[in-house]
Amino acid sequence: MRLSRPFFQLPVLFDIARLQAEVAALPAEAWVAHPDQVPGNSAARLISAGGEETDAHQGQMLPTRWLAAMPYLRQVLAGFGVVWSRSRLMRLAPGTGVPEHADINYHWHNRVRLHIPIITRPEVRFHCDGQSVHMAAGEAWIFDNWRRHHVENGSDVERIHLVADTSGTASFWQFACGEAPPRAHWRTVGWEPEARSQLLTEGDQRTPVMPPAEVQLLVDDLRAELVVAEAAGGARSADGQHRIARFKLLMESFVQDWRQLCALHGTDGRARPDFLRLAGAVREAAAPLAEGLVMRTNNASALLVLEKRILQYLVADDVAPPPRARVSSGVARALEKPVFIIAAPRSGSTLLYETLACTPGFNTFGGEAHWLIEDHPALRPGAPGVDSNRLTASDATVEICAAIRQSAMSRLQGPQGCPPAEGAPLLEKTPKNSLRIPLIKQVFPDARFIFLWRDPRENLSSIMEAWRAGGWVTYRALPGWEGPWSLLLPPGWQFLRQAPLEAVAAWQWRCANDTALDDLRQLPPEDWTSVNYHDFLADPAAEVRRLCRFAGIPFDAALQARTAGQLPASRHTHTPPAPDKWRRNEDAILRVLPGLDATWHRLRALR
Repeated sequence: MRLSRPFFQLPVLFDIARLQAEVAALPAEAWVAHPDQVPGNSAARLISAGGEETDAHQGQMLPTRWLAAMPYLRQVLAGFGVVWSRSRLMRLAPGTGVPEHADINYHWHNRVRLHIPIITRPEVRFHCDGQSVHMAAGEAWIFDNWRRHHVENGSDVERIHLVADTSGTASFWQFACGEAPPRAHWRTVGWEPEARSQLLTEGDQRTPVMPPAEVQLLVDDLRAELVVAEAAGGARSADGQHRIARFKLLMESFVQDWRQLCALHGTDGRARPDFLRLAGAVREAAAPLAEGLVMRTNNASALLVLEKRILQYLVADDVAPPPRARVSSGVARALEKPVFIIAAPRSGSTLLYETLACTPGFNTFGGEAHWLIEDHPALRPGAPGVDSNRLTASDATVEICAAIRQSAMSRLQGPQGCPPAEGAPLLEKTPKNSLRIPLIKQVFPDARFIFLWRDPRENLSSIMEAWRAGGWVTYRALPGWEGPWSLLLPPGWQFLRQAPLEAVAAWQWRCANDTALDDLRQLPPEDWTSVNYHDFLADPAAEVRRLCRFAGIPFDAALQARTAGQLPASRHTHTPPAPDKWRRNEDAILRVLPGLDATWHRLRALR
């Protein structure tokens, strides 16, 4: 939300010791990685959509089980007398920070972030639009998150803030932004054991179709901020000014057409395809016009703001199920209960896939299906709002769901390229899918997952060999990256520009495994199972028999023959298997291995 200056400190103080005690009582499982995998950033969700372990910005906001165990923190929030939206404890590891950015998502247009520091040191600095403050423990602050801002934890301890979102009542804004009394007269909110805290949380704010008045408000706000980027010639660029005029005209025309569609169909979602078609047309028309156009305040791309603040929220995602193409019932059943192998790159997933795919009990695509997702421009890195292989349910529009299912049905095959078997489930494996489980579950609601993991020492060595070999290139040119990129593209890859190869490999392994585990734990237990690569090699017949029970297919003669002896090398084997092969890269791997201990511990706990 925009404010009249970067920071406001509220004239109120809280019981630091009590806050710290409640935070210290949280179990380790309450803390999850940042949704964009920003290094050193983690959070404990306190108020979330449905009270669940989710980072969604929309939906009925409810307290989580973690907040239920923190009575003073509930008392603190309730004492402001406002309606709370998404809220969490945010933790920064020593020596890390939050990269500079501006919050441009629709969620932030009418909401502000309240910060209450709980554990901090003077070396922790919050920067916003050229100003810098230290938010001391027990204080309360708000800031203008439309401006560019970043945080630095220069201390040797973790920094933990309560960060809570609200649109605020009139009295809240008068209290926050009015003239404050001397600090000696500030209100101190202590722990009151007998107090009954009435915590107010947001209801579901979504409408099937965004009303035209709100569209007009958001578009006017965007138009008022439009300028030409300095790199594109700045305010004196005649071409830039011409594009501003054309972009503003496009936005005006869009609002007019949206208003007419709402007049014709209403906003209850009955003509959803018409609204989506108009949004898609505007997205396509805006791309060339928005080149070099940014927001005056924060230099954010005009096209990205249009996408994140307006286009993605015009039509609610869950109004109607994805349309199903008309296909034969047998082939349609082949997309029921598909099985996806989820694994970090170079973890043995090809060997597992080729072992399972030998049976007519599964249909496949004949190999890794990168095309299934990346044939869709909106899902490729470089599309608006997509800068890695991380995709979530919000990326699965109705059109994309239908298109993915249609292309999947058209390319199904049985073993050795035979026609697909009717009624056999799909088996698929693409390592990038370790970052896409929520999207896959949205496209295939009854999907099941086999999570394969491997000792990080072996896995990192194999990843490093793949990079050096040059045969696993996935992106030829990434902005700011020198040379081609190999294997999956994790969130936060931009921070690795000057990192050694072992650090890149470690980040790929960690992101793939942590993200997959976080996403899988949101699913019912019966929807997924796990496999240790070493267990699979040691007794392939036993592991494959167990996986067949999970997938609901027979452990047939083809699988029995395949697993009767030593498994053949997979098609993607780079060098012959050998005990302790990872020691060829031992020195480099041992340098990064301590940073992987937490993830490795999570994986070993699956056994």
